[in-house]
Amino acid sequence: MIRSLSRRNLLTSLAAIPAVALLAACSDSGEKAEAQDVKPAAPAEPAKPAAPAAAKAPEAQGTVDMAALLKPGALPDMQLGKDDAKVTIVEYASMTCPHCAHFAETTFPELKTKYIDTGKARYILREFPFDPSAEAGFMLARCSKDNYFPMVDVLFRQQANWVGVNNTKDALLQIAKLAGFTQESFEACLTDQKLLDDVRSVQKRGADEFKVDSTPTFFINGKTYKGAMSIAEMSAIIDPLL
Repeated sequence: MIRSLSRRNLLTSLAAIPAVALLAACSDSGEKAEAQDVKPAAPAEPAKPAAPAAAKAPEAQGTVDMAALLKPGALPDMQLGKDDAKVTIVEYASMTCPHCAHFAETTFPELKTKYIDTGKARYILREFPFDPSAEAGFMLARCSKDNYFPMVDVLFRQQANWVGVNNTKDALLQIAKLAGFTQESFEACLTDQKLLDDVRSVQKRGADEFKVDSTPTFFINGKTYKGAMSIAEMSAIIDPLL
């Protein structure tokens, strides 16, 4: 899904998108709608209670060819962990998705400590934005270069402060300044047409080749899992693979 918003319109649209268009953007109808045509998504389901320590592994919802999945795309993969880890986790996420933010805050820190930092798993995050605000968030993370993952973490943790507010552009600028951006570098990043096109290409490839249609979607050693999972659920999937 590649929208026709120009780079200048991306900046101006951030101040004009109705809050309702951004609050629950964790799935996509598949319509090629412009930002102003985005329809309200259904309210998110209540968060599930924490899974017990010995949670049963969720059932996979499909499989993909890992060799195809790991082929280089429009943007270099942003990765944590060792290339030779036994387990590879690829997550497609949207910066404005509350379920992605919930996973980032509640599951990912322990996933990183338990599996990524110990060399058991490598983790790759790929962009799957559903709206201009999510595109802007990922662009700022890409412009942060070596601070990509810290910027993603901040944007997820601060999601309530910039998603669905009256002026998303100004809210993002304040967060970006704390990360070292100036007004000039902020606007230069968000008017980088090639970067915007590349972010959209990552999303389109995920949808076309790997049938991603909601976020977060995880591919763990070739098996597909949709929806935010607890650390117990992820452990139940990962441990038998080690």
